[in-house]
Amino acid sequence: MKKISVLLFAVILVLFASCTNGASTADTGAAAPVKEVKMAEKSDFYCVSLGWQENESGQRQTMGYEVAFDDFGIPSDKVLWSNANYDPKLQSEQIDAFIKMNPQALFVTPSDPAGITQAVKRATDAGIPVFVADAIIAGVPAVTSICSNDFGMGTWSMKWIIDQMGGKGKVAIIDLPNNEAWDLRGQGARYMLSQYPDVEVVAEWSWDSTGAVTPRQAVENMLTANPNAGDLDAIWCAWDGAAMEGALAIKDAGRADEILTTGIDGGEYAFEIMRDDGVFALTMAQSIYYMSYNSVKYAKDYLDGKQVPRFIIAPVYAATQDLLQAAPGDAFNYDIPGKADEYGWTPVL
Repeated sequence: MKKISVLLFAVILVLFASCTNGASTADTGAAAPVKEVKMAEKSDFYCVSLGWQENESGQRQTMGYEVAFDDFGIPSDKVLWSNANYDPKLQSEQIDAFIKMNPQALFVTPSDPAGITQAVKRATDAGIPVFVADAIIAGVPAVTSICSNDFGMGTWSMKWIIDQMGGKGKVAIIDLPNNEAWDLRGQGARYMLSQYPDVEVVAEWSWDSTGAVTPRQAVENMLTANPNAGDLDAIWCAWDGAAMEGALAIKDAGRADEILTTGIDGGEYAFEIMRDDGVFALTMAQSIYYMSYNSVKYAKDYLDGKQVPRFIIAPVYAATQDLLQAAPGDAFNYDIPGKADEYGWTPVL
């Protein structure tokens, strides 16, 4: 991935050099002055605006795009990339630079769907076909949007915890409200909790983007505040990184037989940990590759004059230790179309 990152950085520098006049200000969702973006004649380029890339899900998204471009005959030298590293202001500026190029299609994985709404709307207003993966951007007429059911992943994983506890017990929540899509996971978990009055939430913590407190430190604080067996039965986490860090803290505290964690995302690293770790007990495994690969597939169909779906819910699988221990070594490829069927996996959402 090092080579790709260098390429992305170089492309971003070129793009910003070409768009110093009229670069976007931060998109806040409030009404903004109408801004004209001077466009070139229709180019033969395809542009990919990544919300992030440095972690496993971002790299998996990139892989899906790359394989699809190759499969559908789009040369790599006709694809331009940018990476916003979770920054919606930067991603909006990158999208405005792409608009000026007037590409055949624009592919977007949002750093924050709400934060980049106005920039993506400028692209659709300019007549550029937009294909969104991993989120919905409300109010923007994208040609095709493909995403997981984030609210559903929150409800399903919390219900799984409740079932493990027999319908009553004590839980903690590690939330990720930093963008509109991820916030839906915590909303779903809380909706499920509202139906079970015998389940008590004894601690909550939300991700701090400053890094002042890590998920592991947050879990350590929860364990200190609930030191006895029966004080805390499970920690629901909005993403796998928190579930993994939480599991380490639980094991170091000698409480692996008392408390479990759950996460959301899936992928090779999480699966490797879960095969040997009974504390990190469930992940809602999203189909990351599926989203970006099929974005390119439907873009090619659209540009060939075919009708394409406007909205797709990507499959999500409930991956537990038992499921993963019975799966082949390449189970992390479950999100490549057809692979989950080979493993005998059935999506739960």
